[in-house]
Amino acid sequence: MAEHGEESLLEKITDHFHGSDSSSSDSGDERSSGPSAVAAAAEAANAKIYRLFGRQKPLHTVLGGGKPADVFLWRNRKISASTLGSATAIWVLFELLEYHLLTLVGHALIFSLAIVFLWSTASTFISKSRPNIPEISIPEDPVVNVALSLGHQLNWLLASLREVAMGRDLKKFLIIIGGLWLVSIIGNCVNFLTLFYIVFVALYTVPVLYEKYEDKIDGFAEKAEAEFKKHYAVVHAKYLSKIPKVPLKDKKLQ
Repeated sequence: MAEHGEESLLEKITDHFHGSDSSSSDSGDERSSGPSAVAAAAEAANAKIYRLFGRQKPLHTVLGGGKPADVFLWRNRKISASTLGSATAIWVLFELLEYHLLTLVGHALIFSLAIVFLWSTASTFISKSRPNIPEISIPEDPVVNVALSLGHQLNWLLASLREVAMGRDLKKFLIIIGGLWLVSIIGNCVNFLTLFYIVFVALYTVPVLYEKYEDKIDGFAEKAEAEFKKHYAVVHAKYLSKIPKVPLKDKKLQ
């Protein structure tokens, strides 16, 4: 009986330790799988959230990241405020005060050359060193890179316009026609400098406001897109689908 009692006691002790090991292993598995499960759930939730223009990356990354994005999103308030203030001063100078660009450049060159000339002449009489004027030269590589980039963008624009003009995408054709019509209306109301200033101010205000009220704007945009698709489906079924399409490739083969 004593031996049987000792064996039962040993069995209870071993069962207790095995149970604690299994529970600890289960809790460890839950802990290890916890962060991954939370991350997977967060990714699935983010995938279901509607973002404007189908955006999947943060706004800072969409704007190019780095210092330019920091300036547009007012992460560096001093640079953003000074840039916007300089643009405002230029707009006031040319638009409100009606100062001309050539006049400004001429006056600035006259003033700077007169100061340097007087300084250089006076230094011989007062026994002081002449001003050290550095040699200024524009490097070729940045200019070539900018020209290549502009040429690439211009070629892409011309190719897109050619594709739309050949009737391959009616939806894109209507969007471009509407956009050009809107630009012509705006150009009739304001001049190029004012339009450039409005775009510049929009670049410094719209992204930061969108980042602040992102969820509300995305919700409104989702409803607006749903309404647009509904009305476009009706117009397409009644009118656009009845327009005959010309098989361009077959004509070329014939």
